[in-house]
Amino acid sequence: MRRRLAAWSAVAILAISAAHAADDPLKVCLDEDRPPLSLHQRGKPDAGFDVLLAQAIAERMGRSLKIQWFESKLDEDSSPQLEANALLSDGRCALVGGYALTQDSLVKPGMKTARLPDFAGATRDDRRRRVALGVLVPSQPYIYSPMTVVLGPKAQGRSIDDIGDLAGLRLAIESGSLGDAILMTFDKGRLIDSITHLVPGRDDLLGALQRGDYDATLIDLARFDAHRAAHPDTAITASGYYYPIGANRGYVSLASDGVLIDAVNKALGELAAEGKIAEFGKQAGLTYLPPREPAILGDVWMKIIQR
Repeated sequence: MRRRLAAWSAVAILAISAAHAADDPLKVCLDEDRPPLSLHQRGKPDAGFDVLLAQAIAERMGRSLKIQWFESKLDEDSSPQLEANALLSDGRCALVGGYALTQDSLVKPGMKTARLPDFAGATRDDRRRRVALGVLVPSQPYIYSPMTVVLGPKAQGRSIDDIGDLAGLRLAIESGSLGDAILMTFDKGRLIDSITHLVPGRDDLLGALQRGDYDATLIDLARFDAHRAAHPDTAITASGYYYPIGANRGYVSLASDGVLIDAVNKALGELAAEGKIAEFGKQAGLTYLPPREPAILGDVWMKIIQR
């Protein structure tokens, strides 16, 4: 009798634990201003590809979704790796979405603590304190995120099949960006004299291109999608050229949460097989490209320099 009671007690405990797990929302951190991937504006419904995907994953797991919105600064001093790690390590969320999967973004942090990025609900103390960092682990990728050449009005019709085809054009690029490294190091600096550097967060790169101040730039494809959605009558166009070194995006969590990553990978596999992920991209106005090998990009800078 005692053994039966013990067995029933164990079953009851497991059932209660499962019920609590189902009641516990899936907390996902998303950038509040990265359309068409994710967008959070006061008085408007949350929108974007990563919002649709996170909702679908939470449903597959039988959980509700809670999004922790944060703001990632577009400047030379920002570190997406440290921001994501700090949010996870502080318990603000269990997953960070839209994370670029590269080897250098997944290494153990070189510092023990970091500051939190600005996030919804942050207090003055939150903005001051530092968080002890953990180790990040990635999910399987769910989208490929390449760089693309975008052309200004005066370069319309220009055929771009390689970075070398930008020779002779007035180029603009944001300082410290991946596009900056690509253009500055191309063919031992052949394009340097044609490049004007703009300050991220202060200068309007695509606005300057729209005005005809410059002829071309190299930016993330999703960023051009966002510009095109916000300015349907824009005079700038995508060249159709994708730089061959691009990164997949996926989720990251802390290494201590491996069970969650397994569940997320299962949901991602099912959604991809059903064509749902591509459908979410279309709904969000995103040029969706499926993940490519390698799943995690190696030394980005070395690959660029060697080209």
